[in-house]
Amino acid sequence: MTIPSPGAPGETEPAAPIRVALVDDQQLVRGGFKMLINSQPDLMVTAEAGNGAEAVRVLSQAAADVVLMDVRMPGMDGIEATARILAEAGSQGTEIKVVVLTTFDLDEYALSAIRAGASGFLLKDAPPEELLEAIRTVYRGDAVIAPSTTRRLLDHVAPMLREPTPEVSRHAASVETLTPREREVFALIAGGLSNPEIAAKLFLSEATVKTHVGHILAKLGARDRVQAVVIAYETGIVTP
Repeated sequence: MTIPSPGAPGETEPAAPIRVALVDDQQLVRGGFKMLINSQPDLMVTAEAGNGAEAVRVLSQAAADVVLMDVRMPGMDGIEATARILAEAGSQGTEIKVVVLTTFDLDEYALSAIRAGASGFLLKDAPPEELLEAIRTVYRGDAVIAPSTTRRLLDHVAPMLREPTPEVSRHAASVETLTPREREVFALIAGGLSNPEIAAKLFLSEATVKTHVGHILAKLGARDRVQAVVIAYETGIVTP
């Protein structure tokens, strides 16, 4: 099996390796992920935890850019841990992204993880190349992780996302504040397109698209593109 070289040709890589934390109650799983991740020059495992409570404690002391988080663990599960880790990072003004490791028979867990602030999803049996690219993608923040996986997962939980709640009502009101161009870009984000793909489709510069995306996320109160996609499902911009 060929492991891809980090990044695309001509792409600027971070000066330091992307710091990755592994949270899974199976030590063998963590060990396999660690060997794979540390084999890449631009990635480095900086923390490990076997459950949610340990993850919260470890990540209050060890620095990480991206967390690979299992959802079902004894004690504190990955959903509560995700919410706590992101809240702690927010209070300290630091940025950390969480990628949830999931399976399609855990729809309610996946939905809860979305709402807890997860930035993407990855199947636990995903090929190594997909795992590595997912880490890099969520770190860059310029695309939704594995659009096909995320879309299939959100299609599964769409009925639950559409249930009327005060939060959904707030999101619907926020969508109404978007300009026609922002709404157009929003629909393409929800379709899983990256900034370069949106730029090509709308005949805009990538810088202009990036500006639009920033305005959209700010108006929607979305942490990142995955959160924006969730809002698109909640408000009917995207339908399964």
